Amino acid sequence: MTGDKSGMAAEETMRTNGNAEHSKAGDIPAGQTVNAGRKARIIAPGASIGVLGGGQLGRMMALAGAPLGYRFVALDPAPEAPCGQVAAQIVAAYSDKDAAAELAERTDVITYEFENVDAEVAALLEERSYVPQGSRLLYTTQHRLREKAALEAAGATVAPYAAIGSEAELDEAVKRLGTPCVLKTATGGYDGKGQFVIRNGSEVALAYAELSVTGAELVLEQFISFRCEISVIAARSSMGETSTFPPAENIHRGGILHASIVPARVPADVLAEAERLAARIAESFGAVGLLAVEMFYGEDGRLYVNEVAPRPHNSGHYTMEACATSQFEQHVRAICGLPLGSPELRTPVVMVNVLGEHLDGVTKLMLSPDSVGVEPTETAAAIRPKFHLYGKDEAKTGRKMGHINLLCGDTADALAWIDRTGLWPVE
Repeated sequence: MTGDKSGMAAEETMRTNGNAEHSKAGDIPAGQTVNAGRKARIIAPGASIGVLGGGQLGRMMALAGAPLGYRFVALDPAPEAPCGQVAAQIVAAYSDKDAAAELAERTDVITYEFENVDAEVAALLEERSYVPQGSRLLYTTQHRLREKAALEAAGATVAPYAAIGSEAELDEAVKRLGTPCVLKTATGGYDGKGQFVIRNGSEVALAYAELSVTGAELVLEQFISFRCEISVIAARSSMGETSTFPPAENIHRGGILHASIVPARVPADVLAEAERLAARIAESFGAVGLLAVEMFYGEDGRLYVNEVAPRPHNSGHYTMEACATSQFEQHVRAICGLPLGSPELRTPVVMVNVLGEHLDGVTKLMLSPDSVGVEPTETAAAIRPKFHLYGKDEAKTGRKMGHINLLCGDTADALAWIDRTGLWPVE
């Protein structure tokens, strides 16, 4: 497949949308910019979208954008990367400036599917291409301390924290914040990596020794007693239109997302506040595209923002069949300046991740009659599994290989279905 510039971008073109489901508070007047230094554009269907990263998020973005008429080119060092299987691909390192220049030449707008983008490459792309998400948001979200300061500036509550520069500082902070607490690297780290849970003072030296060798700055966070973890996917377009998807209740195992439950089993007023909070953060950050906001619903009834991700998110995969618009289509709409789609939830759903250790069992399940779901009975509604495998070449333990969206009448039935398969045993 090939992708070339189509010249379909129209600078400073404004659109209006009367859809009452979306907030228009952030709309920008004609001729102004969404973020400082970036002219708002409409990237019309027929254009090419460049994606930094060729993983599963880029893959699902391309599959969602193709029906809208967009073509995609991914930059990824792995040959036949998941996104490269469904779109054109430039095989090169993310730090390769020549490859980045080629991506800019072949596309009309560039987005990214992961946060750890090389700063020099990001600057080059902003200079040579249209990158509506910009580098400022990356700069903020790539560093936990900067991110927390920005969240507090947006009016969000975060867990008490302290920057750590030495073992002595860690010891003092642990005494002040109490145990348990969590020491994290300020940069890098995901799916439980780059973290150490300190359960008592005797673990201070071990925690510091283990994480300080990374060379990254460190941050200590007070442990929040919470009822559950939730996340909200907020969208903000280059035209300033905002929208939020229904909050997902997230269950983690071993630091990796296991399942997302929607509707979340949380009071309605809390869910409404979570959506308002996510939208406010997206506005404050000047986000364009998606911003996933992860929160703790505390035992004290308050919402604590844990972290944000400026891209499509694992906890938003449920939207692919359960919502009127998927998170991936919404991201494409947002960066291209199209009107945002409806985020309406059409059915209860449970998303369950397929890791490397589950793949063989899930493949066998897909070949069985059970793959089409469960018919309704007098005591339970129908369950319709929707399978998504990412095309990765090696199934490693803990590696995300796919997910299943279980469309259902009651999320309790979908959770029971997961248990009955025996593929996701409770540890």
